[in-house]
Amino acid sequence: MSDPTRAEPRTAPRDSPRIEVDGLTMAFDDFVVQRDVSFQVPTGDIFVIMGASGCGKSTLLKHMIGLVEPAAGDILYDGKSFTAADAEGRAVMSRRFGVLFQSGALWSSMTLAENVSVPLSQYTRLTRDEIAELVSLKLALVGLAGFEDYYPSEISGGMRKRAGLARAIALDPDILFFDEPSAGLDPLSSRRLDDLILELRDSLGATVVIVSHELASIFAIADNSVFLDAESRTAIDGGDPKSLRDHSAHPAVREFLTRGEPRT
Repeated sequence: MSDPTRAEPRTAPRDSPRIEVDGLTMAFDDFVVQRDVSFQVPTGDIFVIMGASGCGKSTLLKHMIGLVEPAAGDILYDGKSFTAADAEGRAVMSRRFGVLFQSGALWSSMTLAENVSVPLSQYTRLTRDEIAELVSLKLALVGLAGFEDYYPSEISGGMRKRAGLARAIALDPDILFFDEPSAGLDPLSSRRLDDLILELRDSLGATVVIVSHELASIFAIADNSVFLDAESRTAIDGGDPKSLRDHSAHPAVREFLTRGEPRT
């Protein structure tokens, strides 16, 4: 069956910015979390937002998906301002987003199939049988074939993360946002999730934005990154994390990316 929920193919070239953050200031009343943050996310990249705990990584992601309004600056998708768009315009842009929050955010009273079916029921006119078929497909894509009737409490933490990912890709988004997807997972489950993210990026043709402090995951899957500095409260560096680890001019960046390595 063809998938009627699939987003229109992206028209931007592979090397053009899919997302632009321009002079963004994040603040709560008089408290500034980060100021004048600017970076671009190329189409098709896996882009990591990184920095020490409390620097504003998850807050930045919430700004990018419209859960929090910026104090200043702009966020653009394919050159169109998300910040300045009206409610209808934002809704159209947001339909192309898939979001996986740190906890997985599954409804505990619903089976996995029911959880994954929520966006399909809300945003499509598919029949019940068509939704059930697509739900089974999405769960199979994340390695959960046969788990449709399980409840979140009946599966492991890693499986709950994958179920949350199945729901995030239910509408075949072409921009995926993940908030600490590996948090709380053992190394093997974390590595499997990293591999799954790579596979989904390639199969969906998606651009992926990940909040993470897990070095193994950052080095395994990231094409690009931005580093939020807690002390200066701004973005002080960005690029390929491996290159930043070896060549960044900022000690804070090098220390973050080499923590745990033996000192010489």
